[in-house]
Amino acid sequence: MNKFPKIAACLTVIGLGLSGCAEIELASHATKTITRSDTPKTIGRYKVGSPYQVKKIWYYPAVDYGYSETGIASWYGPGFDGKQTANGEIYDQYALTAAHRTLPMPSLVRVTNLGNGRSIKLRINDRGPFSNNRIIDVSRRAAQLLGFELQGTAKVKVEILEEESRQLAAQAQGKDYTPQVASNENTTLAAPTETVTAEPLDAPATSSAATEPSQPIQTAKVEPVANFTDGVVSQTPVAPTSIYVQAGSFLQVHNANRLRARLSPLGTAQVADAAVGERTFYRVRLGPLTNVQEADELLKILHDNGYNDARVVVD
Repeated sequence: MNKFPKIAACLTVIGLGLSGCAEIELASHATKTITRSDTPKTIGRYKVGSPYQVKKIWYYPAVDYGYSETGIASWYGPGFDGKQTANGEIYDQYALTAAHRTLPMPSLVRVTNLGNGRSIKLRINDRGPFSNNRIIDVSRRAAQLLGFELQGTAKVKVEILEEESRQLAAQAQGKDYTPQVASNENTTLAAPTETVTAEPLDAPATSSAATEPSQPIQTAKVEPVANFTDGVVSQTPVAPTSIYVQAGSFLQVHNANRLRARLSPLGTAQVADAAVGERTFYRVRLGPLTNVQEADELLKILHDNGYNDARVVVD
């Protein structure tokens, strides 16, 4: 049952003049074109892919070994068994795999259920999910082990495992892989980013610092790929989290406050500041919300009223 029908009508009358921003909106496995394959593949081909569009939303696949995100997970299985995934594998709902919108295939991620602390390693071998701002779609077996098969969704944290993902990528491309550990332990990380609403950002600064001399490289033992998704469920301490719908993110606080005022008919709207790199962003969020269903209803209202980039967040 929709809890916000009168409020939605009120918003339509008021008119939504500002469009919110977020990272990437998700869509549904129902929109995917799936074909059968007579040749099952254990690892499938390595694939990053080009930018693609689903339901007017653009997605930008990329190699990102610093990836970490919290949000809502769902699971899929019935109707997909024995069919081909986005990287050419044959889908098995009882294997420890998952679908992600942008990470390379295959990659290895750790998924932690923020509701019960259960954590497991999963291999990315498909694209999705494409509905209601879910951040990952896990296999049926993974949902069972993480403890949310019956509920259908869960608040989760998804983190890429760099070393294992590099090895999977090499194996899928038929290459040898030897992990390298620099003795000075210096690591180059991608700069943090966030999409901003209707406010252009300055060009990123360039560095003229001299490059440090290379250090001796140590080799490390390579773990067999077969051991990566071993089905071991770890129990991780987790802090309480809440569900919000984020409608926008701004560099100027007065723009965030304008949007907060416009969204006030929907309930508790707040402006939360967050440091991203050297910038401070002002995020407009509605919540905390009671459950995923309530968040989905609110998200639909925002999308119907022109906030196409609104998304569900867990914080």
